[in-house]
Amino acid sequence: MKTKPRVLLLSATSGAGHVRAAQALEKAFLARGDCVVEHIDALRYVSKLFQRVYDRAYISMLRRAPELMGLLYERTDQPWQHLRPRLALDRLNTRPLIRLLKRVQPDLCVATHFLPAEIIAWLIAKKKLQAHNAIVVTDYDVHAMWLCRTVDRYYVAIEEAAQYLAHIGVPRDKICVTGIPIDALFAHPLPRSEARQHLRLDAEAVVILISAGGYGIGPVEKLVRELLELQRPWQIVAITGKAEKTRKRLEELAKAASKLPSGAPRLCSVGFTNAMDKYMAAADLMVGKAGGLTTSECLARTLPMALIEPIPGQEERNADHLLEAGAAIRCNDLPAAAWKIATLLDDPARLNRMRDAARKLGKPAAAAAIAKDALRLISFQVS
Repeated sequence: MKTKPRVLLLSATSGAGHVRAAQALEKAFLARGDCVVEHIDALRYVSKLFQRVYDRAYISMLRRAPELMGLLYERTDQPWQHLRPRLALDRLNTRPLIRLLKRVQPDLCVATHFLPAEIIAWLIAKKKLQAHNAIVVTDYDVHAMWLCRTVDRYYVAIEEAAQYLAHIGVPRDKICVTGIPIDALFAHPLPRSEARQHLRLDAEAVVILISAGGYGIGPVEKLVRELLELQRPWQIVAITGKAEKTRKRLEELAKAASKLPSGAPRLCSVGFTNAMDKYMAAADLMVGKAGGLTTSECLARTLPMALIEPIPGQEERNADHLLEAGAAIRCNDLPAAAWKIATLLDDPARLNRMRDAARKLGKPAAAAAIAKDALRLISFQVS
């Protein structure tokens, strides 16, 4: 009797998207039933100072200095450059992770963050690990930080990313265009009427879904106020994530707002939720950031997007791809955002074209596709 292969998924909590991608993959591997799966947060196995820089400093920079984030993104996006200095620094600060990998000796490692991917690649190159190494890129572009020498497979969001990797020297047979892995729930169609009934939203009104992401980053409150001031017959659902203060302020704003003609609330304030698949199925338009996971979920739900002030760097590049495909509009100036959103909603034909574009770009089964292909890498074939 053959032993089931051991799959180790590695994410990092520097941004919720890396973790959500790994969670989606965990479900996909478990659903197959032909492997043993474990998901770890790599940042739990690094030095305390390193963890603080990766976690707290990352969120702080997003809130206070997004321009600096963009500058760092561009300056470090030099393919195959500075690999040794970066590896030396990461090795010094990831000794607990290195010990864990040596002890566990998985058959397959799948990383949704570049930090563990790099460490795995080095261990394999030094013959201290026998695992296969797969990297899942969680944005539409492939930044140089994702590049490693010892990799069996890159899973990317779009064909352009695959062409880029091939152009800079990655063998084409190591690249798979699968889309970004999202929860399997998004692969199951959910009628809008059913989703609205479940969430107790208005059955007829246009529903605008506003999301600040898992960490509540973004100008949510100001935008909600300006949308309400337009006095349109919309129902606004604001997802504030872990930002409890913002949620409570929006709850007060909801109490002061008038009702819709049906008597339903004009504004619904929602904190952290696990029902985003339902909210996206219920909505007519998503307003928020251009993170790889959130936008992939929207595409899977054929939901048009209005992208608010994308963070310089990966979010700007994600936004470019969505704009080019026709699945989103971009609101660069917050004072004009409410007007721009209203103009879009006044044009149902354009909204339908954006919905069709989202449908063409969406890859709701990406997680299952990655799990199936990655297990083929293992020498003792998994049926």
